[in-house]
Amino acid sequence: MYDNTRKFLKSLGLPEGDAFDLPTSTQRFPDGAHYRLEVPTINTAAAIKALLDEAERIGVTINRVDETYGAFRHTFAELKEYAAIAKAHGCELNMSVGPRATYDTSATRLSEQGVRISYRLRGQEQVVRAVEDVKRIAESGIRGVLVYDEGLLWVLVALRKEGGLPKNMQFKLSAHVGHCNPASFKMLEDMGADSINPVRDLQLPMLAALRQTVKVPLDVHTDNPPGSGGFIRVYEAPEMVRVCSPVHLKTGNSCVSGHGQLTTAQNGVDMARQAHIVREMVERHYPEAVQSKAGLDHMCIPE
Repeated sequence: MYDNTRKFLKSLGLPEGDAFDLPTSTQRFPDGAHYRLEVPTINTAAAIKALLDEAERIGVTINRVDETYGAFRHTFAELKEYAAIAKAHGCELNMSVGPRATYDTSATRLSEQGVRISYRLRGQEQVVRAVEDVKRIAESGIRGVLVYDEGLLWVLVALRKEGGLPKNMQFKLSAHVGHCNPASFKMLEDMGADSINPVRDLQLPMLAALRQTVKVPLDVHTDNPPGSGGFIRVYEAPEMVRVCSPVHLKTGNSCVSGHGQLTTAQNGVDMARQAHIVREMVERHYPEAVQSKAGLDHMCIPE
């Protein structure tokens, strides 16, 4: 059915449909690993320290941490503290761009339909401010940026290419941008995204089709807070690794109520334990899968 359309999509380098056969991915991270563990919504220095300390105590490696509150809501000293803690544990750190529609004066975003603006930027002045926020992130020593706007991604990639940002600056597209199909992922990869987070509820055949389309790592949620669905997919984590490798398994947010909150030290401890559960599931049901170690040179460790 729809053969001509499927053939045309294939000619563009896209799958003909979702991958219901769930093929095993042969792609890997540069170190040969299948997966890494990523914990988002680490929105205070106390939370990142507690998370990484507890993870070390229970013997689980956290490869990447995402702050989601907004860089411009932290002092410069706090940004440097984040960087120091992440570096001490050999953990990659993404700091989120602060300017976004939800912090702006927009009334549209509060409407039933306007909520679709997500965290994107309204107007060129907000683009200017967002670029300045990323420069501030880079100045603090952090080399990972969580991006919420496709246009901003295009600008940041150009700025990195021209030397306005460090060459090892990495840009991750957030699930809040709302992308969920191979055509969108191909566009984002072509624009220069270093990893892409699909919307949180994609089924395994849909995720497998994304992997057939792009080479950049996929960042896939295994659990979520009530504020974005509240689902816990830990038993799917082994299959996520198998069909999506290289993949960041995003975990821990089922321990909090929403993505934008100021997380506590106790939240960090609880998230470390949730990450441990996800790793156990992968090791139990897909034992041949390899997780990256901490502190690898190719990871975006703060300088």
